[in-house]
Amino acid sequence: MSKYYNVGKIVNTHGVRGEVRVIASTDFPEERFKEGSALFVELETRELLPLTVTSHRLHKNFHLLTFEGYDNVNDVERFKGNMLKISENELTELDEDEYYYHEIIGCDVVSEDDGALLGVIKEILSPGANDVWVVKTPDRKELLLPYIEDVVKDVDIKNKKITVHLMEGLL
Repeated sequence: MSKYYNVGKIVNTHGVRGEVRVIASTDFPEERFKEGSALFVELETRELLPLTVTSHRLHKNFHLLTFEGYDNVNDVERFKGNMLKISENELTELDEDEYYYHEIIGCDVVSEDDGALLGVIKEILSPGANDVWVVKTPDRKELLLPYIEDVVKDVDIKNKKITVHLMEGLL
């Protein structure tokens, strides 16, 4: 059975011609949302409905997409609030030291000093120059780690373990 990965969330419709407003959760929106791309929308029933992108444009901070066979606002209204996904076979090879979000989320984070467990990565933020990994600590607080060489020392995807150097001011 194929796995599916989130690439964006449909947050609203746009206009009357079947366009939807998407907030991307991928580092490759130009590739994922280009004309002809195969996507799936996850419906409330957990069913995955296949879609083919017919247009993509940027508007403010949103990606505006239309899909083949859905040319009216009434056709896409039911997609609001749902996730857009790609199938596992659409994943592309990444360079060394590049990772998919789904590979990082859920990893244990340990200190390089003493190997102490600091917590588990629960989400990734992309506010600007570098990603920020949000770590849920055992005491339920959040630790924000910038994904930079000075902080992230080793990423072991196979064992779901990330070793970090806690610079002054991070804790």
